[in-house]
Amino acid sequence: MERSHITSKSTKIRMILIFVASLPFVDIAIKASGLEVRFGDKVAVTGVDLNVPKASLLSIIGPNGAGKSALLSALAGTIELSAGTLIIEGSNPALVLQATEVEQSLPITVRDVVSLARYPHRGFFRRLNQEDRESVNRSLGRLHIEHLANRQFRELSGGERQRTLIAQGLAQESEILLLDEPINGLDLVSRSVIIEVIQQEITDGRTVVLTTHSLDDARRSDQVLLLCTEPCCFGKPEDVLTERHLLDAFGGEHLRVGQNLILDDPQHVH
Repeated sequence: MERSHITSKSTKIRMILIFVASLPFVDIAIKASGLEVRFGDKVAVTGVDLNVPKASLLSIIGPNGAGKSALLSALAGTIELSAGTLIIEGSNPALVLQATEVEQSLPITVRDVVSLARYPHRGFFRRLNQEDRESVNRSLGRLHIEHLANRQFRELSGGERQRTLIAQGLAQESEILLLDEPINGLDLVSRSVIIEVIQQEITDGRTVVLTTHSLDDARRSDQVLLLCTEPCCFGKPEDVLTERHLLDAFGGEHLRVGQNLILDDPQHVH
């Protein structure tokens, strides 16, 4: 009887071990705990906890001044954390900011802008090699701007500038791509090209984090962080982008038209 009991217990242990071994392994690209960023006495963002799986898309959404750009900069390592811990997989993430006005006297071509991403690999005093040039050409091609390679960056339209900067981010060949409102206010062609590139990055096993002012774009993500200096909610889009959570984040800046909730924010696209 005793032996039978032991055999039964052993069998249960084996079954448990087999079950655990069959669970899918989630490889985490970004892990943050209690992340906080301050600029002097001003809290830009605080209390952020994140677990972002590899090969996924995280959208960060929230009202203006909610700390979205500060959080991206913290993830990129361009600003210091005031508190908390942050673990990033692999090399430094590639951070792509919004296209801005360019000094008209600055003589830099589209190819030069994209090539800047390769100097961290070589150093600024070493010539780019064949591998670097191939990476630059590949990135130009993916954003469909190879025909603009010798144009001056200052001569480009807003959409072309944004595509150039994202090509620069791709040429860095990081496992994590951070994009600050990459398609906000762009022409339809540039928007379509950038969305296609984002989807391909995820398919190729890389992780993308972007800030957005579009609820529709956020709904197409794997995870959404609703931010208002501190997180209002974090999880799957259908769990985060609810009326209650959006009203908590945006306060009274809303109105209802039929069954649709509309955020009264001129920066938001619906």
